Amino acid sequence: MMTGGSRFRGWITRRSLIRGLAVSGALGTSLAAYAGGIEPLSLTVTRYAIATRAHWPPGFTLRIAVLSDIHACEPWMSAARIAGIVQRTNALGADLIVLLGDYVAGQNFVTRYVDAAEWAPILGDLHAPLGTYAILGNHDWWEDRTAQKRGAGPTIAGAALERAGIRVLENEAVSLHVSNHVIWLAGLGDQLAFVPGLKRWGRKRGGIDDLAGTLAEIPEGAPTILLAHEPDIFPKVPASVALTLSGHTHGGQVRLFGYAPVVPSRFGARYAYGHVREHTDLIVSGGLGLSVLPVRLGAVPEIVVVELSGGTVA
Repeated sequence: MMTGGSRFRGWITRRSLIRGLAVSGALGTSLAAYAGGIEPLSLTVTRYAIATRAHWPPGFTLRIAVLSDIHACEPWMSAARIAGIVQRTNALGADLIVLLGDYVAGQNFVTRYVDAAEWAPILGDLHAPLGTYAILGNHDWWEDRTAQKRGAGPTIAGAALERAGIRVLENEAVSLHVSNHVIWLAGLGDQLAFVPGLKRWGRKRGGIDDLAGTLAEIPEGAPTILLAHEPDIFPKVPASVALTLSGHTHGGQVRLFGYAPVVPSRFGARYAYGHVREHTDLIVSGGLGLSVLPVRLGAVPEIVVVELSGGTVA
């Protein structure tokens, strides 16, 4: 026979369960609202100070502002929002600004695609003493059906950036002269450029990257910064390169307790986000926009600022 107390405890348990489910549902709804409508529209500045072990002028510090993975589309990355990002970047006082690719939308959950004719002139308003340089990302190639069919550039995104006065580096390097020093900036062609065309048009390779050819343009021992959209190239980067800057991963786009369950890299979480020091230094930006799904959680959109100085040569 069940006593009154037993019945009461059973009733409390059921009530607690109902309350728990209600709270869980509310939390789930709130979390979804935050991940879909608040964090993707947020913006932070993430700073790194790196004393490189590679070739670098002693006592010389270079400040670099990094923008990656804009993915222009509404409502997540409108022309007005891009303009705000440009204004905030200009206010950071960087010596050099670099753009790491994926300017076009990489998802279908949009109210409107923002055309290159809109976003490129806005990016053209970026200003730094050493200029603004760009590389292209996989989506700048993937969403360009003409370039995919042709099996070659130019891409719509690349041409728009050039018209806006931004130099696009594709397997090439340029020298930057500052404070009586010469610094080399190298830009790698995208490593996944023709992946969509591998089957449809019988492409022989997925990417157009040429690391050896790009670095061959640089005098031996010269201080060098490499721009590479996907960080997967990093194990092949020589130790003589002071710093590699990459994007692409969005930091996983969803990070739970600092861990990203899904990272678009064959190395998994190894190059998912942040500063990685192995044989040389790598920084992977979490980027600004959204790809595949319109959510960000634990991966706030960011402008990256790097203070690069000389350390002990390895």
